[in-house]
Amino acid sequence: MRDHRHGGRTPHSEVWTGRATNRFQWLLALIGAACMALGIALAVDSAWTTGVAPLVMAVVGCIAAGLLVLFGTLAFVHVALRVDEDHLEVRCGHMGVPRRRIPLSHVAGAEFAPHVTPRHWGGWGYRWRPEKGTAVVVRRGEGVVLRLWDGHTFTVTVDDAEAAVHVIRDRLRPGRPGPTR
Repeated sequence: MRDHRHGGRTPHSEVWTGRATNRFQWLLALIGAACMALGIALAVDSAWTTGVAPLVMAVVGCIAAGLLVLFGTLAFVHVALRVDEDHLEVRCGHMGVPRRRIPLSHVAGAEFAPHVTPRHWGGWGYRWRPEKGTAVVVRRGEGVVLRLWDGHTFTVTVDDAEAAVHVIRDRLRPGRPGPTR
């Protein structure tokens, strides 16, 4: 999804976009939908003879677990990265939430990471680890690691991460100090 007219690299006035997708998340979303369907089926057509309280607990439990799994996985089916003249923006899922917008003036550098894995970050999703920083990991593979002027890092998995790193580096102004506080 990048601008191929410029060989993957865009002039400063254009926008670079990329994304990464995890098709396995769809399977997890289906499991969540199945849990919700089970809860609804229990509520509509139940023949439980043990009482109302266990039935209510089973229905609420199935629906709650289904909603958590469904929305938790759909939020991280894919991630979209957008780099314009002044910002880098990361949007997750179909609704674009969670979202993070980082001014390029806050970026000290960018590196290509060929092997980002969910295991190293504690799973898929929006992650934070004190020793590693913050990350959006939707699949195993290549990613971009931003070094921010405040000493933190931000990692995002995205296809064609090497091109993203080149675009980000091209847009960083040499010798420019970080933001003043």
